[in-house]
Amino acid sequence: MGLRIQTNVAALNAHRQLGISDANLSKSLERLSSGYRINKAADDAAGLAIAGKLRVNVKSYVKASENTAQAIAMVQVAEGAMDQIENIVNRLKELATQAASANTDTDGRSRLNDEFTTLKNEIDRIANSTKYGGTDLIHGTFGAKVDDMTSNVASKGIAGTSSIDVSAHIGDSDAAFTIHDTADNTITLTNGTITQTVTLSDTGAQTINFDKLGVKVTVDNAYDDNSELNNVAFTCTNDTQYIQVGTTNDSNDYIAMTMGNMDTDQNYGGGSALSGWSISTVTAAQNALNSIDAAIAYVAQKRGDLGAIQNRLGYAAANLATTIENTQAAESTIRDVDMAAEMTSFTKNQILLQAGTAMLAQANMAPQQVLALFG
Repeated sequence: MGLRIQTNVAALNAHRQLGISDANLSKSLERLSSGYRINKAADDAAGLAIAGKLRVNVKSYVKASENTAQAIAMVQVAEGAMDQIENIVNRLKELATQAASANTDTDGRSRLNDEFTTLKNEIDRIANSTKYGGTDLIHGTFGAKVDDMTSNVASKGIAGTSSIDVSAHIGDSDAAFTIHDTADNTITLTNGTITQTVTLSDTGAQTINFDKLGVKVTVDNAYDDNSELNNVAFTCTNDTQYIQVGTTNDSNDYIAMTMGNMDTDQNYGGGSALSGWSISTVTAAQNALNSIDAAIAYVAQKRGDLGAIQNRLGYAAANLATTIENTQAAESTIRDVDMAAEMTSFTKNQILLQAGTAMLAQANMAPQQVLALFG
């Protein structure tokens, strides 16, 4: 065999193998200490990209789950208020039935009408005070927005539909508003039933509050009170609202919902407006009976709609919980380390490192055999 001392090939080979074992041992230590199989892109570039997308989806699903829980709470608030309104309307039916009978005298009918009027006021109070985070739920303005506004209003002081804050009663159908502006510092808003005139102290940028109609109109510096907004019209509608229960802008990832309008100045889908009801006379009480039946049916229908939405949201929440669990499990199979398998690899590399160190020492001693050739 050839004996050389300038180049110790055996030592070089042992050192190379020792370096590999040391690198593998370091990687095992990194994985065992972090709990992740992928700690940097070089560990598994494709796996990191896939796991990263799954992780983002999980975070979005968690927020969607929170949306669903909050939406259920919101619906429960609205449905709880409707429950009391339904009880009140049922009581109104009892009062009207009693007042419509000839065996009730005028004085008794007057007392019944006092309670009847008080309960109507309570319906309006509940409808106006039922909110969720500042959002009216059953006042007829849930999702209210402005549509079909007269064109070319930007040059007159109204920048656009976003400049009109609508919180007026709009019922279940479109409500049309018209602005009448004169040159005497007054501006009027009407919906055909209610009209309010506001006297302005100045022109230019300001917010004009038509509180009787529940509408605020914000004008900019282009407004100079020169009859320019006269006969400006806009329509207010109830827009469908959506609960985001998924991660994309897709119809399958949100649930549409609407709320009813419990205000007494609407006809509840039939009959006449509750605000005009009275049981002070036999005729008035008899005329109110059918309208009360329409109100009872309307409230029951809206409660049923909210119950259906609540059940749907409940199933959506359960599905999201399962989706979150399974998506996290999928990410775990890619990103997380198998501790048992990695510990086996760690032990192997540890032994190889120790053996490689010993063999490098032996390889470094091998050239000393050359000394035996010198006599």
